[in-house]
Amino acid sequence: MMTSADDQTGSVPVHLVYEEDLERWISAQSARAQRWIEAHAFKAERNKLLVLPGPEGAPEAAALGMGRREGNGSLDCWCAAGLPGRLPGGRYHLAAGPSQHDALTFAFGWAYGQYKFERYRRGAAQRAAELLTPPGVDPAEVERLRAATALARDLINTPANDMTPEALTQAALDVARAAGAAQRVVLGEELLKEGFPAIHAVGRAAAIAPRLVDLRWGEEGRPTVTLVGKGVCFDSGGLDVKPAASMLLMKKDMGGAAIALGAARLIMDAQLPVRLRVILPIVENAIGANAFRPGDVLATRKGLRVEVGNTDAEGRLILCDALALADEEAPELLIDAATLTGAARVALGPELPALFSTDDAAADELLSIGFERSDPMWRLPLWAGYEEELSSKVADLNNVSSSGFAGAVFGALFLRRFVAQARVWMHLDVYGWNGKERPGRPVGAEPQCVRALYEFVRRRCAR
Repeated sequence: MMTSADDQTGSVPVHLVYEEDLERWISAQSARAQRWIEAHAFKAERNKLLVLPGPEGAPEAAALGMGRREGNGSLDCWCAAGLPGRLPGGRYHLAAGPSQHDALTFAFGWAYGQYKFERYRRGAAQRAAELLTPPGVDPAEVERLRAATALARDLINTPANDMTPEALTQAALDVARAAGAAQRVVLGEELLKEGFPAIHAVGRAAAIAPRLVDLRWGEEGRPTVTLVGKGVCFDSGGLDVKPAASMLLMKKDMGGAAIALGAARLIMDAQLPVRLRVILPIVENAIGANAFRPGDVLATRKGLRVEVGNTDAEGRLILCDALALADEEAPELLIDAATLTGAARVALGPELPALFSTDDAAADELLSIGFERSDPMWRLPLWAGYEEELSSKVADLNNVSSSGFAGAVFGALFLRRFVAQARVWMHLDVYGWNGKERPGRPVGAEPQCVRALYEFVRRRCAR
C-alpha cells in the first residue's frame, strides 16, 4: 500500500545506510539511538535491518544496511522488496538522500514485496507496513508497475486446472477491454481455416480447444511494436511425455504470454505513443488419440513444413505460426517471450533470461536497461553455423536438433526462420519462476523482462 508523502506526520523514516557512510550516519543519531545501534552491532551489511524504538517503544526509525557501494551506486528494487514483511505495521517514508530514479526503484520494490498469492488459502490478517510515495515519484507509475507485475504473477501462479486456455484468453481480453484495445480470437477448427495449422496440431488433443488471441491498440501511423507470448497452459510433453518431476512446474509454461500481457498493460496504461499488437498462441499440450506424433510433418502459416523430432518442443511450433502472422506486417519491433528451453537455464540459470536479437544496438540497449531496472537478461548468439543441424530429410526443417548441445540457440534459430520482415526481432527465453525463498520474492512466479521491455519501448518512443 502506498500513499502521498505530502504529510509525513506520524510516519517512520527508513534510512538506507551504506557501510562507507555508517559512522557519519550514527553520529547524526541521538545518544539513545547510538546506544541501541551499538547494542545490536549494526554494521550496515547488505539487507540487515534495524528498527530503532522511540521512548514509548514504537518504531522511531528503521535502518536498512546496503553493504558497500558497487558500480554507480544505484539501488536495485530488491533492497526494498523484503521490507513490508519485515517491518512492524505502520506508515513509513524514505529518508532523504536517494535520487529520483532510486526513489522510484525503492517504491516499486516495496510494492512488489507486498504481493501475496492467496487465491487458494486464507491469509492471516496483518497490519500492513505502508510506504508514503517518495517526493518526486509519480504514484501512478508505481501503481502501473505493481499492477502489471501482479497480473503476470497471478497468471503464472494459478494452477492449470484454473488457468486453462479459456481462462488465459479471458485474462487477455480483460486487459484489452480495460485499455480499449481491439480483440480477435481464432478458436479450434477456425485455426485451420485461417492459416494457423501448427497451433492447431499442438493443441488439438486437449479437452479445451487451442486458440490464437490477437489484440491491437494505439493509433495508426505510430511506431509498430508487436509482442508475442507462448501460452502453453500445461505441457505434458505430448507423446514424448515428460518425467513426472519435470511436469511439476508446467503450469508456468504460459509464462511468455503472461509476460507479454504484463508488458502490454504497462504500455497501454502509460499511453505510450505506439501502435501495439499482442499475439498469444494458447494451447494445452495434452496426450490423446489425436495428439500430434514424433515423425509427423506439420504445415505452418509461413508455408514451411516441419518434421516433429520431439513433441516436447511444442512451444516453438505454436510460436512459429504466431511469429509468421506478426511478421506479415513488418513491425518495427517484434519481441517474443517464451519458457522455451531447459538449455537456457543450464547456460544462464533461472535468474537470467536468454536474449537473442537480430539487431546489436537494440540488444545492447535492452540489456543495459535490464540491469538498470533490476530486471536483467543475458545475450546468446544466433549462431548461423548451427542452422544446418535443424535440417530434415523429409521436410523443410526439424523442430529439434540431433545435437545435445546449444539447445537454446537451436530454439532461437528455429524461430528466426519464421521472421523475415520485422526491422528488429528479439527472442526472450525465460524461466518465469523464482525457485528459492528470498525477502520480497517468495517461491513462485517471477515476471522476468516485463519492466525492462516497458522501459525499452518507452525510451524508443521518446526519441
